[in-house]
Amino acid sequence: MAKQNSLVERMSNWFFGIPAVAQLWAKTAARRTNAALGEGSAIPFVPLRKPLRESRVALLTTGGIHLPDQPPFDMDDPDGDATYRTIPGDVVTADLTITHKYYNHESADKDKQVIFPLDHFRDLVAQGVVGGIAPHHFGFMGHIEGEHMDRLVQKTAPEVAAKLRADGVDFAFLTPA
Repeated sequence: MAKQNSLVERMSNWFFGIPAVAQLWAKTAARRTNAALGEGSAIPFVPLRKPLRESRVALLTTGGIHLPDQPPFDMDDPDGDATYRTIPGDVVTADLTITHKYYNHESADKDKQVIFPLDHFRDLVAQGVVGGIAPHHFGFMGHIEGEHMDRLVQKTAPEVAAKLRADGVDFAFLTPA
């Protein structure tokens, strides 16, 4: 059965890797998300209030990144998993793991910087381009639909936003998957 799942996952990754299919899926998902958020909802945008070299960054990803000792994201629920995993700022990125079956993460498995570029941001801090790195970062699983969308919007996202504010984060860098 494991080989069948692997074959199904590979076929799905191939199919959604076709640009026209991926674009159609993204447009459909955006319509569903906008409907779930309500008419007139817009993604909030706030301009950076201080220079980048004085700003603290946190990384967020929907790539299913987490520590090996944290529970994996729920891959059995067809509507996804609206929970998150807290990732410490001093983590060794090679030690992270990925639990996600809705995208091909072969490259990210080999080099976590592909989906979670924390070491690159550490370099930017060392160069003085970015002011600092937050003590906590957050891993989510993309592909959240149905009733989980409400949980994400009403509970999970505000919870993470409060944690980002408590950590003094000035901007978040999102890597979608």
